[in-house]
Amino acid sequence: MCVCVRACVRACVRVCVCASDIISTVEFNSTGELLATGDKGGRVVVFQREQESKNQPHRRGEYNVYSTFQSHEPEFDYLKSLEIEEKINKIRWLPQQNAAYFLLSTNDKTVKLWKISERDKRPEGYNLKDEEGRIRDPTTITALRVPVLRPMDLMVEATPRRIFSNAHTYHINSISVNSDYETYMSTDDLRINLWNLEITNRSFNIVDIKPANMEELTEVITAAEFHPNQCNTFVYSSSKGSIKLCDMRESALCDNHSKLFEEPEDPSNRSFFSEIISSISDVKFSHSGRYLMTRDYLAVKVWDVNMENKPLETYQVHDYLRSKLCSLYENDCIFDKFECVWNGTDSVLMTGSYNNFFRMFDRNTKRDVTLEASRENSKPRAILKPRKVCVGGKRRKDEISVDSLDFSKKILHTAWHPSENIIAVAATNNLYIFQDKVN
Repeated sequence: MCVCVRACVRACVRVCVCASDIISTVEFNSTGELLATGDKGGRVVVFQREQESKNQPHRRGEYNVYSTFQSHEPEFDYLKSLEIEEKINKIRWLPQQNAAYFLLSTNDKTVKLWKISERDKRPEGYNLKDEEGRIRDPTTITALRVPVLRPMDLMVEATPRRIFSNAHTYHINSISVNSDYETYMSTDDLRINLWNLEITNRSFNIVDIKPANMEELTEVITAAEFHPNQCNTFVYSSSKGSIKLCDMRESALCDNHSKLFEEPEDPSNRSFFSEIISSISDVKFSHSGRYLMTRDYLAVKVWDVNMENKPLETYQVHDYLRSKLCSLYENDCIFDKFECVWNGTDSVLMTGSYNNFFRMFDRNTKRDVTLEASRENSKPRAILKPRKVCVGGKRRKDEISVDSLDFSKKILHTAWHPSENIIAVAATNNLYIFQDKVN
């Protein structure tokens, strides 16, 4: 794991943070050439990687804005008297099949399939319309013209191709595209639905944990993902800290899981907050499909899909906060949902923390590092320096005290380039992109 990284893209830094500008999801496409972000204002911003230049080879890693569009608008459910936020909860790219790009974006209730395409030519010479697009008087048409395509300035268009709605009673927390590239699943607190990408008016319910009496509800679904190459297998996590692997070949309704991954709780660590901090906020298959990574409030765990009784590896993200759980409960930070990501070779894990810190763990060397995404180190080619948190006693010059951490600055959403050491980190309303040190 190389801990020497440099900032390679400007961060959109504002002194006053507008709530609608807060980034709520980050996702690379399958090639890493495009990077999409969604925000609380319902907007999707797509960044495209710079093409390599002979004059400036170091600019290859830079990403610039490619397209911006409004994906979702605020709505109101008059039947339930509920306001539906426009916030983008998740973005997932579909593999590229032609010159256009396709992505799925979702808010709390509605999933949309967007097509992003380029246009650099426009048709001219219509017979029934003039150049302004107005209908011509048929009596003035004296000759037949053959329309031609004329060059124009490049324009990137985003158009909604499918809208998948009215299938979720509760808030959608995740979407995942299947490896067959024909279906995807959307997950809310109590149900998982399977959709065909071509059919918008119906979906199939594959998991339903809603009890007959809602007073008996003890857990909710927090995240779900398809296996990277087995189209019949998916996994979902719960607020009780368990991960359930399901096989759609066994049953149409996968309420009975095939495997249950759960770590027995240590009675000596039992406290009022145990159930809250054990809730899993994210679950990800490794690229190989052999491992599962989960993130709870304090730790990242790696599970072997063939070993259910305990995790293969456990990495403490910010164990120094264990003594601060009471104050974190009072300010609601204990309910923050941190995501986690693999690098392209499944050898390094990354997840976020507070004070704009993010953590990396090397599975081979067992080394870990804490880095910070901030304005000071967002200058081009600036090298990130490892940060350390001091729990007690005498604090060194380069350390920060646990009492000085800013809990309003948190990194919940991160993404890793599928094949290179390039990472994207969302810190409130700023997007930072870092890459390996370039000589």
